[in-house]
Amino acid sequence: MAPEIEKNRVDGHGSSVKASQENRTLGLPEASEVQVAIQATGLCGSDLHYFNHYRNGDIIVREPITLGHESSGVVTEVGSAVTALQVGDRVALEVGLPCLECDLCKEGRYNICKALRFRSSAKSFPHFQGTLQERINHPASYCHKLPSNVSIELGAILEPLGVAIHGSRRASLKKGSIVLVFGAGAVGLLCAAMSKVSGAKRVIIADIQAERVDFAVQNKFADAKIVVPMKRPQAIEEKLAFAKEVAELVKDTAGGEVDAVFECTGVESCLQAAIYSTRPGGRIMLIGMGSPIQTLPISAAALREVDLVGVFRYANTYEEAIKLVSSGNSLLPDLSKLITQTFRGFDKIPNAFSMAGRVKDDEGKLVLKVLVDTA
Repeated sequence: MAPEIEKNRVDGHGSSVKASQENRTLGLPEASEVQVAIQATGLCGSDLHYFNHYRNGDIIVREPITLGHESSGVVTEVGSAVTALQVGDRVALEVGLPCLECDLCKEGRYNICKALRFRSSAKSFPHFQGTLQERINHPASYCHKLPSNVSIELGAILEPLGVAIHGSRRASLKKGSIVLVFGAGAVGLLCAAMSKVSGAKRVIIADIQAERVDFAVQNKFADAKIVVPMKRPQAIEEKLAFAKEVAELVKDTAGGEVDAVFECTGVESCLQAAIYSTRPGGRIMLIGMGSPIQTLPISAAALREVDLVGVFRYANTYEEAIKLVSSGNSLLPDLSKLITQTFRGFDKIPNAFSMAGRVKDDEGKLVLKVLVDTA
């Protein structure tokens, strides 16, 4: 008998039943696949958008979708052609499957393959179901074996770490760089961590939440912090004036302009401030997916050759991520501290989503990365 799986669904038609569990039959893995019992799944901002709004930016849910993509688990079945994995192996899942035939894939940039299907994303249709399931069948080549000194929970962090690794590569940081990170959520903290691993001289992190930047400095993700003032200017002149105000805070903290910025919020004022904060010839990595249309002081970037660099997910990062987290690198902060709340069992998934949208839990503990344990 094929095993039964439970799914957490989002109803794309705005049904009063936002989340539900259901049993579905899962067949045996194909020759090149393995079957994985999912044990740990981190909740991402895109999951929250789908769960609460049935959309992520311009991508709209058109059918019930299973969420979750930051996952790790244990191999329970192996396809006939698979030789690199065996039953019992612990693996981290890379959930974006490209075509491998287009020019972008051949260039190694499969993350922007037009035909890529990504679990828990509604971009492709039918939607590619996510990892909040008991078991899934997945290509063995996208299941990355975890060494014995990497926990299953940390295995789930490798997916967002991949975003930070990809962003760090796109930044081409030189040793001794001064780096600014806007946004002290999980991805921002990982970008800060990768900046330190890459040899940055100083990493400054900025957020509107004082507790988050305090966490970053106290746990050695960053060297200095900026609490961004809570202002909501409306007119464009007011917005740019506020961005310049924030940039002055950056320059005061950094001792001048910064070499690179990781913009992890998607907030218009942060990107504006990033442009004003970056030295001539510097780079800004666009990582946060927030407001799709923004008004930018583009001449302030163009006239100083400040590059705005898009960063979308990741490509070929898992090998580096696994080597890094298993290496004992002294420059890498303790990434396990990012997991601040854990919910056990499928019936607790709605509670996990509710918690992931908060700043603090009921005990006053900071919320950074919420993990669902389905072991």
